[in-house]
Amino acid sequence: MMGCVGAEGLNLEGICPDIIKDPTSLEQVLLCKSRDERDGIYGALWNACAGPSVKIPRIGEKVFYFPQGHLEQVEAYTNQRTSSQMPVYDLPSKILCRVIYVQLKAEMESDEVFAQVTLVPDSKQDEPGINKEKLLFPPKNTKVYSFCKILTPSDTSTHGGFSVLRRHANECLPPLDMSQQPPCQELVAKDLHGVEWRFRHIYRGQPKRHLLTSGWSTFVNSKKLVAGDTFIFIRAEDGELRVGFRRASSKMQSYPSTSVISSHTMQLGILATASHALSTGSMFSVYYRPRTSPSEFLIPYKQYMNSVRSSFAVGTRFKMRIDREEAPEERPSGTLVGIEEDDPVHWPCSQWKCLVAHWDEPSSSVPRPLRISPWMIEPLSAATNMQQVQSRTKRLRTSQASPDESSTLCNDG
Repeated sequence: MMGCVGAEGLNLEGICPDIIKDPTSLEQVLLCKSRDERDGIYGALWNACAGPSVKIPRIGEKVFYFPQGHLEQVEAYTNQRTSSQMPVYDLPSKILCRVIYVQLKAEMESDEVFAQVTLVPDSKQDEPGINKEKLLFPPKNTKVYSFCKILTPSDTSTHGGFSVLRRHANECLPPLDMSQQPPCQELVAKDLHGVEWRFRHIYRGQPKRHLLTSGWSTFVNSKKLVAGDTFIFIRAEDGELRVGFRRASSKMQSYPSTSVISSHTMQLGILATASHALSTGSMFSVYYRPRTSPSEFLIPYKQYMNSVRSSFAVGTRFKMRIDREEAPEERPSGTLVGIEEDDPVHWPCSQWKCLVAHWDEPSSSVPRPLRISPWMIEPLSAATNMQQVQSRTKRLRTSQASPDESSTLCNDG
């Protein structure tokens, strides 16, 4: 399933050829085919399984596609490095595109979520100025009730069930008939593949608590869940139930790609298809795997253009948003200590990860990248800079650390 092979998987049967040649008309047709998937309960489940920080572009949105970042994700997916002899087909480092179709999918074997995004290169690739870029098709609000819980060793043992917090049960689970002794019901929920899973929901114990018992062990064993993975439960307003999960990030490497296609072949396909699409103005599809790698290679138009307006130089102070699963986001700060291409041989003058960062403080929870792209960060104002310097100086004095911060930075850079 991985790779760029045209509009593979796109059902265009019955669509007039003239419409296919006109991206604007085609968007109107494809909208009808994808509305339920993007905005219904399936979409809510897919996004929950992908993670709270994952952003997938919507139909009609303009994005900059970075082939270099796409190749980087293929490396992570196949666990194979890019060949030093890889051609680039005279591709630019970024391609301005319009999103005309989005399909949200999951691997049958591992349940790993991925998105197939179909793009059409924009006829103008000269980075027009900031304009009022509106979504052609605004998101539809879908009311769902959901909860996520990181599994404990008790949750994944074969002897017990799954313990649901009282507030999660009250907000998300269908109400129990408390006149029963004990109160219980059968829940039938579908996963991302449409497979039905049956759980017995019971309220019992001392003190009393909500449990999923019969059917829970079957789900855990079938999905190969372990402590640290996150279970997801969703209920729609009409009562439809969905279940899914996110594997712990540290365990993603335990589920390598099952593709028989080599990384080299996939990457050649990506480059050749993007080159053909750019030269002919035709559709092409890319596969984005948010759980495989943090390489977001489809950058929203406005996000990129806003970064262009910022002036970056060595010594620039910045902050960057880092989302953590099941935890508040972090906004650590740092200093730019270098500006250079990540791969000057294959992608000269590319802005992809062209900034070298030195972080103020290390992080033990989420690794902070040493190379970042301009659209990932926000420059700090002089006032904010001074406040942070004063705060860090106080901490340094408290810990009796060396006051010569600047010399430490120069040595590390």
